[in-house]
This record gives sequence, C-alpha cells and structure tokens, in this order.
Amino acid sequence: MAAKRVSKSDKSTNAVAAARGRTSGAAFDAKKAWEGFKSIAGVLAIFLILRTFLLEAYRIPSGSMIPTMLVGDWLFVNKLRFGPHIPFTKINLPGYAEPKRGDIVVFVSPYQIENPQDPTPTVVKRLIAAGGDTIFSRAGVIHINGVPQQQGYAVARPDVGPQETRAIFSWQKQYQLVASRFGPPPAAPTIDDFGPLLVPERHFFMMGDNRYDSYDSRFYGMVPRENVRGRPLFVYYSWNADDSDRIWPAITDIRWSRLGTIIR
Repeated sequence: MAAKRVSKSDKSTNAVAAARGRTSGAAFDAKKAWEGFKSIAGVLAIFLILRTFLLEAYRIPSGSMIPTMLVGDWLFVNKLRFGPHIPFTKINLPGYAEPKRGDIVVFVSPYQIENPQDPTPTVVKRLIAAGGDTIFSRAGVIHINGVPQQQGYAVARPDVGPQETRAIFSWQKQYQLVASRFGPPPAAPTIDDFGPLLVPERHFFMMGDNRYDSYDSRFYGMVPRENVRGRPLFVYYSWNADDSDRIWPAITDIRWSRLGTIIR
C-alpha cells in the first residue's frame, strides 16, 4: 500500500490547530485557577466575618479561673452578645446585651506595667463590679455595695502573700472613697484588704475565680467597656496542659468529660 503524502498545506493546518488547542487549554486552566481562587477567597471571607462578628476560639493559658476553666481548655467566645469589635479600629458595634455582675468576660487588659512583653493581652475573668458599684475587701472577703460575696475557690489556695503591699496598687487612690459608710480605706492596699473603690460608669472590676492566682483588676485597674470582646460559651476541646506525663498529651491526655461544658 502506498504511503499517504502529507501536503505542506495540511502540515500548516495541523500546526495552527495544535497552537489553538494549546491556547484553548491555557485559557481553560486560567479560568479554573480563577474559580478556585474565588472559592478560597469566599471561604476566607466567611471565616473572617464569623471570627470578627460572631464566634472566636480562645485558649485558657493560666489557672486564674480554676475551677470554672482549666489550663488547656479551648472555648468558643460569643462576640455578638456584647457587640463585636472591628479589627484595627476603636469601634465596637452594638450587641444584644450588656455585661453584668457575675458574667465571665473576655476583654483586652488595661496596660500591664509588669508584663512588658505583652502589656495588653486578651484575658478572661469574672465581672465582679460594674459602673456605680462600690467594691472593697476585708480579710479576703469581697464586698459589693456592702454585701459580702461568696468566696468559692479563693479560700482554698492562698498562694500569694495576702497582706503583701505593692507599689502597683497605687492606682486605687483615684477611685477610693475616703469617707463612706463602709469605713476608710487601708493606708496600704493589699490583695486581701483594699477599697472602698467606686467603679466609674462604663467600667468594670474584673477578678479571677482563683483569686490568689489571678492577675486582674486589683493590679491593673478598672476595665473600660470598649475593651470587652465577648462571653465564653462552652469548651469544645480540652487537654491536661498542667502536669501530664504522657507523650503528646494534646492527643493522649484529652479531658473528654470537659468537652461541651457550658461556661457559667
């Protein structure tokens, strides 16, 4: 059988078709890449919106809220409740509730002079007193408007010298009530004896549930309302981050009983 001859015109046509095929393929790949980029960008946008305005994860790094929250607890924080904060601004959007006495609150700490590496960390404490309240402590018992408060876990762990006076407590002088029905403030405030202090409007006095192992408003002062970032909802993951002797404790020493714990 004679071999079929390929003319120059046929070769030219084949070359053009191949070139068009490559061009079409390149255009198709670019379209797929663009669609993929839009999908990823959409997912990231949804994630950022949820994280900014609705929910954010938070890890408990210290024992200041024991036994309510443990070191190694991971929480979801409701940012919508008290009003979400717009990142990189000083703007807080309205929420559907105001922080009230007894709430556990996530907030940006006032400047911590003793923590220069991270002077304004985001922390979680319990709201002990709000604007207009008078707070004082005598022999370790907190009083709000003259009413003694339940001590809870604080009595069990006097790890810090309760009568130690420190220069950092001097911030309290500007809020002290020198003459009131609650008696005069101590000459030198301590962890166990301070006040009476009048909490300004739109400010809060925060303390950890584990009061002798908590760096809180007793040290850095009143927390402005605009520093509030949200309220913890529940524990979605927890592992023994304190004293585990297991390999890879984040996997092998999970506190299964903590998962789903509602924060109150």
